[in-house]
Amino acid sequence: MKFLTNPSNPYTISRKPLYAKNGMVATSQPLAAQAGLSILQKGGNAIDAAIATAACLTVVEPTTNGIGGDAFALVWTKGELHGLNGSGKSPQSISIDALKEKGHETMPTYGWIPVTVPGAPGAWAELSDRFGVLPFEELLEPAISYAEEGFPVSPTIAKFWKKAFVKYEAAKEKLPELSEWFTVFAPDGRAPKVGEIWSSPRHAATLREIAETTSASFYHGALAQKMVRASKEAGGFLSHEDLAAYRPEWVDPIHARYHGYDVWEIPPNGQGIVALEALGLLDEYTFSSKGNVELYHKQIEAIKLAFSDAKQYVTEEIHMPFPSANLLDPAYLDKRRELISEYAQIPEAGEPFGSGTVYLATADKDGNMVSLIQSNYMGFGSGVVVPGTGIAMQNRGHDFSLDETHVNALAGGKKTFHTIIPGFLTKDGQPVGPFGVMGGAMQPQAHVQVVSNTVDFHLNPQAALDAPRWQWLKDKTVSVENTFPHYLAEELAEKGHEIQIEVENNSFGRGQIIWRDPETGVLVGGTESRTDGSIVGW
Repeated sequence: MKFLTNPSNPYTISRKPLYAKNGMVATSQPLAAQAGLSILQKGGNAIDAAIATAACLTVVEPTTNGIGGDAFALVWTKGELHGLNGSGKSPQSISIDALKEKGHETMPTYGWIPVTVPGAPGAWAELSDRFGVLPFEELLEPAISYAEEGFPVSPTIAKFWKKAFVKYEAAKEKLPELSEWFTVFAPDGRAPKVGEIWSSPRHAATLREIAETTSASFYHGALAQKMVRASKEAGGFLSHEDLAAYRPEWVDPIHARYHGYDVWEIPPNGQGIVALEALGLLDEYTFSSKGNVELYHKQIEAIKLAFSDAKQYVTEEIHMPFPSANLLDPAYLDKRRELISEYAQIPEAGEPFGSGTVYLATADKDGNMVSLIQSNYMGFGSGVVVPGTGIAMQNRGHDFSLDETHVNALAGGKKTFHTIIPGFLTKDGQPVGPFGVMGGAMQPQAHVQVVSNTVDFHLNPQAALDAPRWQWLKDKTVSVENTFPHYLAEELAEKGHEIQIEVENNSFGRGQIIWRDPETGVLVGGTESRTDGSIVGW
């Protein structure tokens, strides 16, 4: 397996890949990675470790995910890949007319209106029930401990915490329901600084109740009552019926062939199909060098075409005008590929014929592997924290359109277009491993780049993550990291791309990778150099 033996390369920034045999956990916060590893060392499997890591991340990285968020997972076990969609629906009583009566012309960003039913706690319980081996209560112990006793805030999280404080300060005058956020997350009248201890007894009590009831209280019990009460008091739409009706959904993962490998994603309502369509378009090309401008030009053009299709057609599958598989049909891809020329284009959606935050990866010695992503969206989410619980609610409903003709138009009981996407790579029916890169619309773009780094150029996981990234923003505008080779940026500009060089690399995603050698079982992993990422193994 070439990934295990490839030599050092110019894209490695500071770390080397980690090798282990008994188990591995990779995520964006060191304490959460260690929490998952402790579960493996207690006899838990990769699924148990993923749940423990995910729950811990709601405490130690609240700037990107929370108890009131969603989670998607791809699970490899016993020779099969399973998909879990842990996103919730909009409240049944919400509607475009109801919001327009309140004076809204677009979906609000903050407050209770954009809140959809949180899926993460239910997803944890579902994963544990189907594939876990340790008691569910035991898996949440590390998260409860950090919430109760406190932990020192890490650098990247402190930076985003401060930005969130400024953002909610500007919004709280018009939205009094944001006041609890300041009580929980800014108890000293400011965001905690790097190295300061932050704790939340409210989080601890809520996580303990989730643990003791295997998440039932969150959807049917005392926690559900507190969420509904807070929503009603603020004029929101969330009801007991909405929470009680929630069920995580097991789905068949979808895939695209890319240069001899299969890349797997969760089907819509997630945006993983963007990455797959782009890879399907690129599969017909051969790339011999990372120093060749044609690699980046064609990747950018493919992503533009895939995103334009997704924005036009992708929402919850049952509300799409045709099966999502049509976007990956070879005949359609051939037609779209004809639009990739020598120069940058402004993309438009095609016409298929009828017929996507925190990320973590885990693996254990028995071959189980998990790719899991979890998010509140836009940092802390809606800015709403349910009084007395520490539950920060997501704002996934912000992506709904109030245009009744739009495929992702707001409706009661509907899942919105979703940005979070876990990825998984296989070859010849055997697992290579989980990968993912969090970060809004950057996610499918980073999936394409990481897969290419791995498959085309045999970069080890750490190098594949460290390689400089680009991001298509709109029309012909492309942002590149300040480490991106300037001569390539100039050559892209000559092809008509409008290049922006970013000084701070804050918007290019944060990823994790774990690959397994099929012959020896040795695990090799990489973690994100753009954040406080950590990978641990034993």
